[in-house]
Amino acid sequence: MNNRLRASFAALLTAALLATAACSGDNAVNVNVEQEPTIAPTPEPTTTPTATPLPYTAPLTGEGIAQEAKSRPIAVMINNYSAARPQSGLTGADVVWEVLAEGGITRLVAIFQSTDGLTNTIGPIRSNRKYLIDIADSYGAVMAHAGGSPEAYGILKKQGKPYLDEITNAGSSFWRSKDRKAPHNLYSSLEKLREGAAKKKYAEDKPVPVYRFAPDGTVATAAVTEEAREITLKFLMMDGYEVGYRYDETTGLYKRSINGEPHLDLNNNETLSASNLIVFETAHRTLDNVGRLSVDLKSGGQAYLFQKGKKTDVDWVSGADGMIRFATKDGAEIALVPGKTYIHIVPDKPDLAEHVSWVQTASAG
Repeated sequence: MNNRLRASFAALLTAALLATAACSGDNAVNVNVEQEPTIAPTPEPTTTPTATPLPYTAPLTGEGIAQEAKSRPIAVMINNYSAARPQSGLTGADVVWEVLAEGGITRLVAIFQSTDGLTNTIGPIRSNRKYLIDIADSYGAVMAHAGGSPEAYGILKKQGKPYLDEITNAGSSFWRSKDRKAPHNLYSSLEKLREGAAKKKYAEDKPVPVYRFAPDGTVATAAVTEEAREITLKFLMMDGYEVGYRYDETTGLYKRSINGEPHLDLNNNETLSASNLIVFETAHRTLDNVGRLSVDLKSGGQAYLFQKGKKTDVDWVSGADGMIRFATKDGAEIALVPGKTYIHIVPDKPDLAEHVSWVQTASAG
C-alpha cells in the first residue's frame, strides 16, 4: 500500500473511532423507560381509645367508682386550730363542713363515705357539739370525736347516737402522735373507725343520702349568676383568719388557702380543693361564758353556690329526712358538679354579703 492510501485509511479509522467515542460519552442520548407507579399502602384507621365508664356513682360526690359505695358515712370532727394545721386525710373526704366553734376558731366536719380504701391517717380529731351532731345526723353518719360539750354528751347518750369517742367509749380507735403537742395530736383512720363501729354493733345497713348532680357537669342556673374566680370568706367573729379559694380553669376546682397560704393535706402535700363551694348564713347564739354556740340548722335561709368559676344565689333548706339541701330561688334542688363539696356556715348578723367577697378575674400568680 502506497503512502497516499495509508493516509486515507488512517483518516477513516480515526473518524470511526471518534464517532464511537462520541456515542458513548457525555452527549449520549438517554432513553426514558416508563416505570409502573408505586402505590403507597393505605394506612390503617386510627381510633382514640375511650375510657370505659365506671359502673357505679358515689352518692355524695357524683363521681364514677369501680365498686358500689354502700358503707355508712363516718363524720370526723377535725381540729382547725393553727397548731393543728396542716391536717391529715381531708383530701379523702367526700364533703367537708366548716363552722364556728368557741374560742375564735372553726371546726371542720369531714364526711367519708366513698373512700373506704383510704388507709391514711385522719386528724387531728377534736370535740363534739350539738350542731356538729346535727350535721353528722343529716348523713346518718357514725361520729368520731374526742370529748364534747355537756349538751352534746346529753344528746349522744339520751338519744342513742352512733359515736366513737376517744375519751369515753372508743379509746382503742385512736392514737396520739408524738410529733405534736396535745390536744392537737389525736388521730385515727377509716379502718380503725370502721372496726370500732363494728365492735359497737352500729348498723351498717342505713340508706346513704344522695346529692343531685349534673351528669354533664353544667353549673346550676338561677336568676343571679356571675363570674367568681377568687373568693374570700371571713368568719367575722374571728380575727386573723381568712379562707380563700382560687378557681383553677384546668381542673375545674377551687383551691383552698388560709391567710394567703395553701391549705395542705399532710398525708400527700396536696392543696385542699373542691368542685362545689357553698356558704350559707344562719342564726348563731352564745350559750355560756365559755363561748359555746347554738347554730340553727333547721330554719333555712340564704346561701351562695360557687362552681366552675361562677357564683349563684341559692337557698338552704332542712329536708324532711334531716338532710340539709340547696335549692334555686324557685325551689328546685340545685345540681352539683361531680366532685367534692365544701360547705361553710356563717352568722346571719351581719348578713351573708358581709362575710363573702369575690372577684370575676383571678389575680396573677
